[in-house]
Amino acid sequence: MRPTTRLSPSNVNQPNPKFMIRHFTATGFVVHGDAILLHWHEKVQEWLPPGGHVEPNEDLVQAVLREIAEETGFEAEIAPTQPLLDISNLEQVPAPHSIMIEDVVDTKHGEHQHIDHIYFTRLAGGAGKQPSAPDGWHWVTLADLQTGKSFPTPDGNEKPPPEDVLKLGVAAIQHVSGL
Repeated sequence: MRPTTRLSPSNVNQPNPKFMIRHFTATGFVVHGDAILLHWHEKVQEWLPPGGHVEPNEDLVQAVLREIAEETGFEAEIAPTQPLLDISNLEQVPAPHSIMIEDVVDTKHGEHQHIDHIYFTRLAGGAGKQPSAPDGWHWVTLADLQTGKSFPTPDGNEKPPPEDVLKLGVAAIQHVSGL
């Protein structure tokens, strides 16, 4: 017998995934040393890493690396968070670190959700001097993330990155840089 979903005060107002429009997205935490790249996302009004929608005929890794290059101008590579299996007859795509379900509202699609595949990445070419951040982007350090530091927004206020970005950013830096 299949389990049923029972309505309770904790889920009565939750969107029903059976009827919710959902888009696949991929996000990449770009790590260099003790920092990640973040920018102010105008639509979402939050400090976020690069990412976006998975295009038709694109796998998740292709999507996240394309989004990083398009948004930042940097070439990146995946920092796998788990080993690939020793399989020779099929190509493998590294699994994301985690998958987040994000509620989104916009004028084009209305209420919908992003099924966001979170990857940890590093700049291609390895370590070296930290490059300047592209316009609109900021290198945010491990210490900044751990303290929830606020950063200036375009309207002159200050706001810290959201909880998921703080925690995933710390995990990305610790994983990629071993800090």
